[in-house]
Amino acid sequence: MELECKCGEACLKNSEEILLEIDAAHSPCPICSTIKLKKFRPLKDQLNLDSINLQWGRCECGKRHMDLVMAHILKIMIKEEIQDEKSTLRSSAVPLITPAYPLKNEPFLGDNSLIVLASKMNEKCAEIIYSEVSEVKGVLKGEINNTVGIKDFSSSPHVYDLLAGCDLRCDILSTPLGPIGIHKKQSQIHIEVPRQHSPKITSLSLFLKNNNLYSDFKVLDATCGPGTLGIFCLKAGADKVVFNDLWKPATTMTTFNLESNGFKVDFFDEKLENCKVSYGKNFEVYNVDIRKIDSFVEEKFDLCIIDPFPGVDSKEFVDATRKLAKKTLII
Repeated sequence: MELECKCGEACLKNSEEILLEIDAAHSPCPICSTIKLKKFRPLKDQLNLDSINLQWGRCECGKRHMDLVMAHILKIMIKEEIQDEKSTLRSSAVPLITPAYPLKNEPFLGDNSLIVLASKMNEKCAEIIYSEVSEVKGVLKGEINNTVGIKDFSSSPHVYDLLAGCDLRCDILSTPLGPIGIHKKQSQIHIEVPRQHSPKITSLSLFLKNNNLYSDFKVLDATCGPGTLGIFCLKAGADKVVFNDLWKPATTMTTFNLESNGFKVDFFDEKLENCKVSYGKNFEVYNVDIRKIDSFVEEKFDLCIIDPFPGVDSKEFVDATRKLAKKTLII
């Protein structure tokens, strides 16, 4: 399976390739410097907005401190009357770097390394930001507190609006079995900030250890999202993992993430016309209501993983999968 982004750029990469570049991705060169800006003070009170342009604060290596990039974005938002002159860096937009990983220092950004999420935005302003700020890969409109996707069986889907560019980004997660790269179309997949130690991965790893699940075990990742937990199980020695999610974009991202993490995809229904979205040697990916999954899979599982959205009652998920697995882990 070829890893291709619809935008035509090399947004989808094998995790090994990303990891080779990760140390230098957002690190400053020896001569990188920045202009100190206060995030909670109006930007206009700190400098002349007319002085901000593409070269402002840029090192000869091509990178700029993220605060300077966000200042450039805010200048455009003020000029386009999306934000007023009292706006601060903290209140203007949410920066989502790519690839994202736990950083020891503040990031210095190169071209196409940032997706911006703003609650106040229009298409004209987004296009200006995308064309004038080279670090920006894509511009989204939405409220960060409104989770994208489908929360449960009775919910309607929610997405952010992609107003300019491409919103495909990658999180690098640290795990006991080595890093995992998780690609996401950020307008369609919930935001999770990579940490030095992922609480979800830690819980799953401990569960596998305590239940002696080291090899030849089968897993149902019932609410798989972009596939993180199921991919970890494959790395941990699972004989088979069945991924499932009610949200079609999640199953697409799961498929891409399986391939990018070294698990070859033998079939992918790109049009998403079937309930079985993709499969490989030791995995299958489904897009069905979990209450009906037993109509599509015959085997029994050693473990069912349920990772619901915050605030969602997991009881219905547990009831739906009770007969399918020996043990259930709610994360």
